[in-house]
Amino acid sequence: MASANEVRAGRVRRLNVAVGLNVAIVAVQVAFGLVARSVGLLADAAHNVVDVAAILLTMVAVRLTARPPTAERSFGYHRSTVLAALVNAALVLGLTVGIVVEAVHPTPVRGGIVLVVALLATVGNLAAALVVLGGGRELSMRSTALHLGADGAASLGVAVSGAVILVTGAWYRLDPVVSLAIAALIAVQGIRLMRDASDVLLESTPAGLDIAEVARTMESVPGVEEVHDLHAWSLSTDVIALSAHLVMAGHPTLEEAQEVADRVKRAVAGPFGIAHATLELECETCVPDGADPCAMETLGTTAGSAE
Repeated sequence: MASANEVRAGRVRRLNVAVGLNVAIVAVQVAFGLVARSVGLLADAAHNVVDVAAILLTMVAVRLTARPPTAERSFGYHRSTVLAALVNAALVLGLTVGIVVEAVHPTPVRGGIVLVVALLATVGNLAAALVVLGGGRELSMRSTALHLGADGAASLGVAVSGAVILVTGAWYRLDPVVSLAIAALIAVQGIRLMRDASDVLLESTPAGLDIAEVARTMESVPGVEEVHDLHAWSLSTDVIALSAHLVMAGHPTLEEAQEVADRVKRAVAGPFGIAHATLELECETCVPDGADPCAMETLGTTAGSAE
């Protein structure tokens, strides 16, 4: 299995390839978009510019995750990739406004140029998306791949409009209409990305993780009588953390209890991808009357008994 450093290096290499492809696509789209007077091509080029910025942000974030934890940042820099995804989402939504503004003033368009350039951009974007997606499902990598895939779809839409304009010699309004469709696609993409990043920052239970199943798995380990005050959250989409209180069966010695805790950690590490588990071991439940004094307090609540 590849080490964390090898995974990061592989991701950076893939992102470098994607940057190169996108810079070439932008240069061609801007040059021929101006010649063809196509708002659709220029809108697609603007989308690709944002993708280049998104990829560069992701590259910085991936490098930050290699930094070791410090006294100030005890979990390291894993959240940097999530912050990069959040910034990417904000850029995408800002781009949407610019495309809409440009699309309201249609001009005659040279359909042949639009068709050829947009098809080349489609191939380039989809190739870049596949390269990046091969680097794993980490949120910032996935967000970058989504950017590139959406660009490919948008470029294909521009190619279709160019083909229609070329064949009919008219239908120039189709070019800004496609631009507005691209804007809508970008907006949906940005909102979804912002939602995913916000879930991680709000320490929501990771998507796809069944917390009840995690609890059942922990309770199935011999020596565990009960699990409560169970929390799971994402440091990044690659790193899931967990904390819980375990009630030990039979009043074990400290050494025996530690062995049970180690088995619990192994039980949840593989099936659920829990990279870091913090377990508090108890000989008796701290929830005798249904009110959990171990639970996190919020403003306005009265503290329970201290352990």
